[in-house]
Amino acid sequence: MTTLLKSATIIDASSPYHQQTKDILITDGIITKIDNNITSEENYTVVALDNLHVSPGWFDTSVSFGEPGYEERETLQHGVQVAAKSGFTHVAINPNTHPIVDNKSAIEFLINKVNGAATSIHPIGALTQQSKGVEMSEMFDMQQSGAIAFGDYNKPVSNDNLLKIALLYAQNFDGLVLSFPKNNLIAGEGVANEGKNSTLLGLKGIPALAEEIQISRDLFLLEYTGGKLHIPTISTTKSVQLIKEAKEKGLDVTCSVAVHNLILTDDELHGFEANKKVNPPLRTEKDRKALIQGLKEGIIDMITSDHNPIDIEHKKVEFSTAKDGTIGLESAFGALNTVLDLETIVNCLTSNPRKRFNVELASIKEDEKASLSIFNPDGAYTFSKENIISTSKNSIFLEKKLEGKVYGIYNNSQLILNS
Repeated sequence: MTTLLKSATIIDASSPYHQQTKDILITDGIITKIDNNITSEENYTVVALDNLHVSPGWFDTSVSFGEPGYEERETLQHGVQVAAKSGFTHVAINPNTHPIVDNKSAIEFLINKVNGAATSIHPIGALTQQSKGVEMSEMFDMQQSGAIAFGDYNKPVSNDNLLKIALLYAQNFDGLVLSFPKNNLIAGEGVANEGKNSTLLGLKGIPALAEEIQISRDLFLLEYTGGKLHIPTISTTKSVQLIKEAKEKGLDVTCSVAVHNLILTDDELHGFEANKKVNPPLRTEKDRKALIQGLKEGIIDMITSDHNPIDIEHKKVEFSTAKDGTIGLESAFGALNTVLDLETIVNCLTSNPRKRFNVELASIKEDEKASLSIFNPDGAYTFSKENIISTSKNSIFLEKKLEGKVYGIYNNSQLILNS
């Protein structure tokens, strides 16, 4: 199969063609030629789209589907199609299924179920058995079967000693430990950011302190043990500062931020829309600006959609009892494109997460494997239900103005384009 991308603007700082507009010829999954004008032949699949841009394939480090156990939310087969049409060539799959992904058989099930799909999946194994936070899982066995990291999705490790032992043990096989930044005792029954809006709306608050005190603890443990720690989806000003100080000390720590925490604030809650109930919660404008600045300074390493499909029975209920979570794959690029420059977006979706999670990154140059996200950064539109491909429809960005269009991907020798 031969694919020809016509007049594609290349966004790839590691490529000699960065910021240049070129034709790209791909044969059997390999970039065979990049030139100003490549003549099409009869058997070529030609992609000639308006304002065509390409970058190395995007990698989302926090994606939940439903299978096994919650297929009504999203199946694996459909989920990877959603990811592909949203521009993602690689996704890390969270272990929050039923049963929890906490052993090698569960890892192998996920990998085998969608083997050969255009979007590659990379399972995250649970850090503790059944994600209960009591006993450590079979991390080494899971890594041997394909797990790229270990963490209990959206569940903090409350046992200090367990996290200490996990950080020590994982060093034996260069494992990456994830620790969700929330102290449940301080967060209590909170459902929204503690502040002016939660008070006005009568909602129980989650103080920023609940996140920051957990991050402080994690960093103290990391300094003691060594090893590699990733803190997913930070959301406060102080959290950014804590990560900055830890990096200046030389600790091997990285962190991510969810797209919605970069775009929206707790002002959105005046309407008690359950799709806007997320974990960590939407914070203040000051926090939002600090997160964007943290990205630009390289303190925050990567961005995730934190895609988490929830069925209507658990979302179309009172705000305080609704499940946390929003889908985010379809809206990720369009939302980010309203607040960040293109190079920052691409860097935080490609090289940074791939280095940390040890996922191969192919540059856009001749004789390299083709793993490409294909998009147009221009064009404003209102995100609506018609833009949702996911089985579940719980999007935090419904009726929001977004910028840019994803055309699709080329990955694993397959071209996937939105119709």
